Amino acid sequence: MIENSFCILDGIGEKKEQKLWREGVLTWDDFIGADDIQIFSPERKRLFNESLFRFQSELKARNAGYFSRAVQRREQWRLFETFKGETVCLDIETNGLHQNSGGYVTVVGLYDGYDYKCFVRGENLTTEILNKELSNYKCLITFYGAAFDVPFLQQAFRGIEFPMPHFDLCFAAKRLGIRGGLKKLEHDFGIQRDESVQGLDGYDAVKMWEQARAGSSEALDRLICYNREDTVNLMQMAPMLYDRLKHSTGIEDYLACGVA
Repeated sequence: MIENSFCILDGIGEKKEQKLWREGVLTWDDFIGADDIQIFSPERKRLFNESLFRFQSELKARNAGYFSRAVQRREQWRLFETFKGETVCLDIETNGLHQNSGGYVTVVGLYDGYDYKCFVRGENLTTEILNKELSNYKCLITFYGAAFDVPFLQQAFRGIEFPMPHFDLCFAAKRLGIRGGLKKLEHDFGIQRDESVQGLDGYDAVKMWEQARAGSSEALDRLICYNREDTVNLMQMAPMLYDRLKHSTGIEDYLACGVA
């Protein structure tokens, strides 16, 4: 999808992007190879060509960090297919308080499609460890993480880095007109949770942490299981939402009807 994308260029929105597709300009190569494009002046096309050459170079080098800076957050979902083999899902739990009122992170879960890793406050949850783990990946998936998880972590762990495109499934769903929290979307998409944590929510996670602090290893195990479900299920949901977002752009229709 990313190499069909033109709204990542300054001054091109979705309407102009679709106009380009209708005219048979479906890929970066199509744009660069066109002698002229009527809706742009020669000078503007030259500047766009330079940007696309840079995009192609960075994509070939698989420099995800470049795209996290160059592409607006709203459109970073378009990079999921390119980097899906190097993607990590992230979800955090907290003690339920605002950071300015004593709030802190209790658990951070990471899942890359193969392994789930859990980092617990007081055990193995540090900036250095998180940065080392995150450095292995080129795309980040969260649910409402752009507004909550990532800012919370950045304030709690000074120096933590997220140098990759971010596919926030909450905002992707809203863009598609799908409402509700993670648990509702899991139900809608037919994603099942472990029976031991079915029906639990964020408030329960706070209570489990309090019980764990009081010495309950069972409560900590259950909290980790709860976080694991939150984190692992994002990987199932991501391709479903990606496919719907891609379909919503209309690019598949242009490709199917032989415009290119």
